[in-house]
Amino acid sequence: MKKVMLLTIPLVVAVIVFFAVLFYINENSAKGALNVTSEPKSEVYLNSKLVGDTPLCLCEPPQMLAIGEYSVKLIPKDTGFKPFEEKITINKSTLTSVERIFSKEEDRSEGTVVTLSSLPNKRDIEILAESVPLGANVFLNNSPIGKTPLLLKKVSEGDHDLRIIQEGFKDKLIKINTALGYRLTSRVFLGISDLANNLATPSGEVASSSAKVTPTILILDTPTGFLRVRESTSTASLEIGRVLPGETYELSDEKSGWFEIQFDDEKKGWISSQYAEKQ
Repeated sequence: MKKVMLLTIPLVVAVIVFFAVLFYINENSAKGALNVTSEPKSEVYLNSKLVGDTPLCLCEPPQMLAIGEYSVKLIPKDTGFKPFEEKITINKSTLTSVERIFSKEEDRSEGTVVTLSSLPNKRDIEILAESVPLGANVFLNNSPIGKTPLLLKKVSEGDHDLRIIQEGFKDKLIKINTALGYRLTSRVFLGISDLANNLATPSGEVASSSAKVTPTILILDTPTGFLRVRESTSTASLEIGRVLPGETYELSDEKSGWFEIQFDDEKKGWISSQYAEKQ
């Protein structure tokens, strides 16, 4: 019996939404599948051998790969982009997914490698979150759970939002689907944000240490699923807007128990610091 969960990778501004896929293939199969996407279009090399262009899916039985470790290299067809190379693992009866968004400024390139590996106990479910650079904040379904690298055990089966956030880098939102008996490993390559790049001088030299980054506010999980924005620092004050968990906003001011944020073009308002975190 075969079951396939489809994979899509929409790009929304700087946030990558990524669906992990699990293939249930013949139990006796010693092969796994590989899906590779990139922007722009790239040549795909496995162990230095050209196997095709992106988007590439070696997902049909004749094309599937023997289990084991491989070196995957992406060389953009457009000039001016630095190739990307990474070690990947092909596991039995699962799909390994590689995604890369190239930038001509290498430190702004980003991507994700998602793999699934079987666990000894077929009733267990795990998520392993890794990032480059290390120490990024990890949120599962909008709740903070730690910093990378992070192994999360006893995860529920089904769909989850995995968000990786690091100051000075673009956020990554990864929509994943967990399955009994498998560990889902998500290795995220974070790209430097536009704000961080703007700290450089016009000549390309790094700005002096006196330059300051405007603090941002991360909206945390709330009982209602949203956080009210008020006209002043009081729960009795007029509600002028709402913000959602996982969103970030520029900090304008702060008072005891309250943050003032720029939440809608030129509009500012106050939110309770109980459900927000300064970045």
